[in-house]
Amino acid sequence: MERLRQVIRDIPDFPKKGVVFKDITTLLRDPSAFRQSIDLLSSALLGRNYDALVGIESRGFIFASSLAYKLGKGLIPVRKPGKLPAQTVQVSYQLEYGTDSLEMHADAIERGQRVIIVDDVLATGGTARAVAELVEKVGGKVDALGFLVELDFLNGRRKLSDYEVLSILRYD
Repeated sequence: MERLRQVIRDIPDFPKKGVVFKDITTLLRDPSAFRQSIDLLSSALLGRNYDALVGIESRGFIFASSLAYKLGKGLIPVRKPGKLPAQTVQVSYQLEYGTDSLEMHADAIERGQRVIIVDDVLATGGTARAVAELVEKVGGKVDALGFLVELDFLNGRRKLSDYEVLSILRYD
């Protein structure tokens, strides 16, 4: 795990002053680190009872699609509005600096279907919480939420207290 920490770079003052952004693109370009991250995430998901993985735009797609392939599961993309071609359902949510929205195909999840939501980083938890609400809005069940990185100091896990949260690397 220390190797993964070493390849994730910090970008100070991004996206705004005072924020230290955890940039995973350096991990993605390193084949052994990327493979290790997928192996660790997939190990955390083994033995769980779920039907598909939900990937959050955009970096969540990278991890969710790799995990879906490795684990033999389906992939459900959650995107920014206007990016999906069929009928969608939408959720809006608060950010620190405004609001945002996400969409999923209305028929992507069958009633009662169990999913794991995947993203690269758990920060404040607002986006992940919104996606969980979107899944439940169409009758799906959230088995867990999985993240490569969790920023403990932002308390995102608190916003997700109704769900099991799995993370590989945690930063205080």
